[in-house]
Amino acid sequence: MRKTPYEIIREKLSGLIPANLLDFLPRKWEKLGDVLIVKFPECLKEYKVEIARVYADVLKCKSVLEDVGGIQGELRVPEFRLIYGDKNTETIHVENGIRFKLDPQKIMFSSGNKGERIRMATISNEREVVVDMFAGIGYFSIPMAVYSRPERIYAIEKNPVAYRYLEENVVLNHVSDIVKPVFGDNRKVTPKGVADRVIMGYLKNTHLYLPYAIEALKGSGIIHYHEICPNELIPNRPVRRLKENAERYGMEVEVINIKRVKSFAPGVSHIVVDARLIR
Repeated sequence: MRKTPYEIIREKLSGLIPANLLDFLPRKWEKLGDVLIVKFPECLKEYKVEIARVYADVLKCKSVLEDVGGIQGELRVPEFRLIYGDKNTETIHVENGIRFKLDPQKIMFSSGNKGERIRMATISNEREVVVDMFAGIGYFSIPMAVYSRPERIYAIEKNPVAYRYLEENVVLNHVSDIVKPVFGDNRKVTPKGVADRVIMGYLKNTHLYLPYAIEALKGSGIIHYHEICPNELIPNRPVRRLKENAERYGMEVEVINIKRVKSFAPGVSHIVVDARLIR
């Protein structure tokens, strides 16, 4: 039987690191384009450069970044450190036929959200105007523009580095006629009364931005509301937050779908609620 990449890595490192450490080699990693992101346990720190060299060789990567702190802050900045390979960590990651240009050392990209990006790609239609409130480098906006071809997508991003890649990715994927990048804070620049659909792909106190999402709707419309939620509070808390905000605008909420995107922590999930708000 063909060996897995992990099995090949383990064989290549046998004899290069103490045998008792082989079982601690990371079985999971994130590969974005030709850049690899790995999290090492403390016991491997002394050997991580040699280990990174082997991972890069087997997985055909030019650079290896060590995850030392995950994704931090409102601007969603990764705490990754280059430990092996090319210092230029800019790359092009291809997913579902979409090309995302980014630098993983500067900009987050969650492979765990792949299923949601694929789902959102075909959820719109050519009659809709969409507002993507936390667009990043175009995670949802660009797949939607390529596959659904809505009339217009307003893609809002406040991180200047992410915004630059958003502009580049719009051109790279030939959707300049659909996606309009908007630079700034959602609380200040979200257009009002224009949208049939609003995407809220953010996980830190997303509910605080619900008034701006509701005001972006031109009438009744759909909001895709993302939240980090303890499992025992699903679906009550996210639905309650949607309804409380909608009531302030004299609107009712019809829940279309609740989806678990991925596990965020033990007993905590990243979920998305698809809801139609009706005036």
